[in-house]
Amino acid sequence: MRRRRLLLLFGGATVTWPLAASLATIARAQKRSRISILHSGFPNRTPIHLLLGALGALGYEDGSTATIELLGGEGNADRLNALVAHLAAERPDVIIAITSPAVLGLKQAALPTPVVFLFLSEPVGLGIVESAAHPGGNFTGITYSEASLGGKRRELLVDALPGTKRIGVLWSPHPEAVVFLENVRRSGLERGIEIFSRELRDLEDLPAAFGDARRGGAQGVIFMGSNLTFGYRKEIAELEIANHLPSIHSFAVEVADGSLMSYGPDMAESYRRAAALADCILKGARPADLPIEDPIRFTLAVNMNTAKALGITLPQVILARADEVIE
Repeated sequence: MRRRRLLLLFGGATVTWPLAASLATIARAQKRSRISILHSGFPNRTPIHLLLGALGALGYEDGSTATIELLGGEGNADRLNALVAHLAAERPDVIIAITSPAVLGLKQAALPTPVVFLFLSEPVGLGIVESAAHPGGNFTGITYSEASLGGKRRELLVDALPGTKRIGVLWSPHPEAVVFLENVRRSGLERGIEIFSRELRDLEDLPAAFGDARRGGAQGVIFMGSNLTFGYRKEIAELEIANHLPSIHSFAVEVADGSLMSYGPDMAESYRRAAALADCILKGARPADLPIEDPIRFTLAVNMNTAKALGITLPQVILARADEVIE
């Protein structure tokens, strides 16, 4: 009798184990992934819907299959630090960090949470990862160096404005500012272009900066991307037209909001690739094993309405090269 009971118990156990494993699998599938998006500036002034759409296409819908938290530092260091402390306490499954200050804040806080970064230059030089091929920690992501594009923007602006001899460069304090300016100056020397440089301090400083560039003899302006210039792109476009100073920027959305030109990485592509890295992590991959990726697609955008308002006829060579022409 005792032997029979043991067999029954053993038989019951062999039936229960697969059932328990199945239940555990179902529980994991039904668990909502917790995704936090940290931007050092104003995420709702950016095309953040592209990132949310990319996550949705991979099955991460806020409120149903995932809990997605959107956090913005609004250009305030104290607020950004508070948000980093919040993330340290909440411990989401993955953090998508947008811009250098957000990434550096997370690194300094030594959070163990996996991080996918966007629009970060020199992740190795900044000490975020050990190498591009083997990050070696809890950070991976998509790079973007604004500094290397200064000369290219200078070239495109001069091609759009034949006869230009002097260009203004408006920039905000940023680790890449010195290299960006040197890149513009060096490329300008090749075509005999003089450079007028002016730092941007805050929103209230924008009108004065345009006035200084105009008085300094600038015939066009190159903007170095920052939270300030991106967050107030409509105001900048209005000042561009009012001061009759054509400008070139980093992203097509700045052209859609009224500036003349932009040249930079395709934001939709960068967001899709960041979402794909987050998906890999949520499915069990380690950031340490996911190589850092560089932008592949760069786009030139022009706004024909702004060109008309500025009294400019864009050369055919620019229109032929443009990936996006806003009528």
